[in-house]
Amino acid sequence: MSEPMKLQARLSAPVERVRQALTDPAELRLWLAEHAEVELPQRYEFWGRYTPEGDAPHQRLLHADDDTLRFSWLLDGVETTTELQLTAEGADSTVLTLTQSHFDFAEAMSGSSIRGVLQTYWSLAIANLAAHLDGQPLLPRTDFTSADLRGELVIAAPVDKVWESLTDSEQASAWFGYPIGIEPWVGGRYAMGGFEAGYAAKIVDLEPGRRMSVDWGPTGVTNWELAESDGRTTLTFVQSGFDEANPPYGAWSGSVSGLFELRRFHEVPNWQPIWLPAEVPGLEPSPAN
Repeated sequence: MSEPMKLQARLSAPVERVRQALTDPAELRLWLAEHAEVELPQRYEFWGRYTPEGDAPHQRLLHADDDTLRFSWLLDGVETTTELQLTAEGADSTVLTLTQSHFDFAEAMSGSSIRGVLQTYWSLAIANLAAHLDGQPLLPRTDFTSADLRGELVIAAPVDKVWESLTDSEQASAWFGYPIGIEPWVGGRYAMGGFEAGYAAKIVDLEPGRRMSVDWGPTGVTNWELAESDGRTTLTFVQSGFDEANPPYGAWSGSVSGLFELRRFHEVPNWQPIWLPAEVPGLEPSPAN
């Protein structure tokens, strides 16, 4: 088994408040799962359509104290382990460290196991936890029972600024937290990892300031459309053209989680990302911001 995946994020709330959001079942139903039941120290369960293999609760609580939650999670016949650890970083700031066993980047790329979604599933979950704690609208949660992958996000910025941040390589790399090379014209490259990374998706449709479509191959085509009203931009995003028997839930969740920082990039003065450098086996570490 490879080393556990680790994600870290800085949350704008004290440890006690973050722990409440992680352990209050009513709050969990708002930002994490369709269904949740918690009875510490015996039970920590979540399930439903926003949870991988969410037909029933598959978690078993292993440990709970004021700073740590650890539970096993049966996924695709394998008992994985998830740990959430909270570290105070001042009166109103907490570093959340999530470690997840049995994540294999090769499975994420091939779609051969539902465990391949774990990195981006947790990235989106933590982004929504941060939004919940900040009193902001949540990002669309991934519905693992549906092949309809679409969502909408309102950003308090004019459309020209949002468009620039979506199509400029330097800005997109900053808010997404990973190098992105973009040639903003039809036929241009859209390269996750930068132009030197090798494979690049292709921009297949573009109307400046209004829409852009990127063809990723087997995972389908992503379409972004922008509309402005009263100085605010509504960004609509849709994934289509994939095998509906095997929707690209992992890629979709990662794309949506990135939009959390796009919104903050425009709305938070002196913006800094919430993410600290990640440790993902099989993937080069994200550059420190």
